[in-house]
Amino acid sequence: MIILIWVITLERKIYDELLCWKNSDVLKPLMVLGARQVGKTYIIKDFCSREFKNFIYVNLFERNDVIDLYNENINSDDKFMRLKVMLDFDIEREDSILFIDEIQESEKLISELKYFCEQHNNVRIICAGSLLGVKLKRGKFSFPVGKVKMIDMYPMNFEEFLIALDKKMLLNEIKNCFSRNKSMGALHENALNLYRLYLISGGMPESVQSMVSNNCDVINYDQGIIKNIVSSYFKDMDKYVTNSSEALKIERVYNSIPFQLSNLSNKFQYSKVEGGGKSRDYETALDWLEASNIVNKSFFVSIPEIPLKGFINNDCFKLYLSDIGILNSLLEIKYSDILNDNLSLYKGSIVENYVANQLIYKGYSLYYWQSNGKAEIDFLIYNDDGIIPVEVKAGDNTQSKSLKIYNDKFNPKYAIRISTKDFGYDSNTKIKSVPLYAAFLI
Repeated sequence: MIILIWVITLERKIYDELLCWKNSDVLKPLMVLGARQVGKTYIIKDFCSREFKNFIYVNLFERNDVIDLYNENINSDDKFMRLKVMLDFDIEREDSILFIDEIQESEKLISELKYFCEQHNNVRIICAGSLLGVKLKRGKFSFPVGKVKMIDMYPMNFEEFLIALDKKMLLNEIKNCFSRNKSMGALHENALNLYRLYLISGGMPESVQSMVSNNCDVINYDQGIIKNIVSSYFKDMDKYVTNSSEALKIERVYNSIPFQLSNLSNKFQYSKVEGGGKSRDYETALDWLEASNIVNKSFFVSIPEIPLKGFINNDCFKLYLSDIGILNSLLEIKYSDILNDNLSLYKGSIVENYVANQLIYKGYSLYYWQSNGKAEIDFLIYNDDGIIPVEVKAGDNTQSKSLKIYNDKFNPKYAIRISTKDFGYDSNTKIKSVPLYAAFLI
């Protein structure tokens, strides 16, 4: 029963995107990008088995013969025919699909996706890989630009967490109150308590499943799951880094991020990775972490104008971990302190990382703004209403000096303040109040 809930959870997000790909008039091979253990293999298998009559799964970690086939010096037509024979599966048959997992193991097969698109666009093919982003960025092969559709997959957001807990009625009420700027009343504290549980588990499916199966009893929740996920990230380095020195630098940058979040400078500093560290020493390591989708970068914007990307300072940025459960695990925070909201000065950094994760899931790029040390806006989002400032508060002290400075200077249509306070809207200040548990709705 728990596994069934997990399936439904993921369907609400990625599953709909997979369906759009299936029903698209212009069919291209699909490539799903995402960090290790965000649930790519599980949901794609589920999609293929549900939506197609004939389905075959190929994991290149287990199929060296397929890798060897695409390394052969023969033409694409011959490779295609031999693949069908090798798999003993007619991938051109109606209502059939081929799922190739860990496709990063064959650069030649990735290049060959162009052939599939141009010569056999009747073939349904999905590809995924644990470090596919790293391979695509560092590979020396010819990537089939324009011939492949790519979608990103992330850890479960707070909405999916609520669905996994079978809290759909509460979820619907949160959505209703968000759209109407209506108070949650007595439900507010209940929703905040569930948000704090999410800070513990994060959004990795296996971690969420442990929380659900133990009825949210954190004493029995398996905290080793997240530790194993982090360990698996570093084991992957051995396959894709050029030498042990690079692996050490990657690990140093990653391990520094939880502490960089509390920098008084409000930006990532290479000197915090290692005394005297320079950007030239760690740029490659940072590039690996970004490409593997286990960190998210937020850029400083000097002028909040359209397009935001046109006004970024590439040398000034913040880094967030891609999963809030991983952040709190690395910080070794006791679960009781999270549940009792006893996080002291670090609470702001944790909450900011959490909101960053929710915004990334919604498809927003991350940007922030500062004004000579007088004000800082944690996030700037660009939507149908223009550029909207988003300020994040860890508690219910919501005096918004920074928002006032920003509003007076740039006059946005409205501003958003995320905190532990209930929903509301102040027509005088044009500030929309959004509880932390509703950040996924922004």
